[in-house]
Amino acid sequence: MDDFSIDDERIDVALKELKIINKYLGGNSVTKKGLKKILVKILSKNLIKILDAGGGASDILLSLKDINLKIFSADLNKRITKYVKQNSPEVEIVCANVFNLPYKQKQFDVVHLSLFLHHFTEEEIKEILSQLAGITKYGMIINDLQRSLFAFWGIKILTVLFSKSEFVKNDGPLSVKRGFKKVELVKILDELKFNYEIKFKWVFRWLVIIYLNNER
Repeated sequence: MDDFSIDDERIDVALKELKIINKYLGGNSVTKKGLKKILVKILSKNLIKILDAGGGASDILLSLKDINLKIFSADLNKRITKYVKQNSPEVEIVCANVFNLPYKQKQFDVVHLSLFLHHFTEEEIKEILSQLAGITKYGMIINDLQRSLFAFWGIKILTVLFSKSEFVKNDGPLSVKRGFKKVELVKILDELKFNYEIKFKWVFRWLVIIYLNNER
């Protein structure tokens, strides 16, 4: 789905399958655990303003019905933007590049990045996180993939057997190959001098919580 020239129903099919993947392969629960840890620091907040950077359909955040969220989303794919406006009008989405977001300093309480950062180089990731740190008050949640041979073949088999989306069949295994080893995440976060924690979550996910202006 990195090919922004594609602007048809294939994107819609892929988004629907990613919703299923996030629900049954741990994506939703990973974000929920991370968000609840940050919310402990936001004792006075009744409504949490959260930005889903590169958020796709924002299905993970929309699944968290027990948390009072005002969801904002930024995605560079025009078809995705249209899909969200039609199917989830409660999400305030803009079509924007993550390197040039139209937001003010400290506009959000939390920033969420799910299955997003593995699309970028190490230097690009550092730039993205540095910029996002400027527009959020309390912290960031990174929900991304562990790179492993077992994870690669697992998603390869699952997508061949069950997926009807050409994007999911192609991008699923490719995303695992682009995923992270823990040492790579540690290097990036240490160089940015963030206060953070990293935890491995099933199925082959990393939960990274970055705390801003707060003690852990």
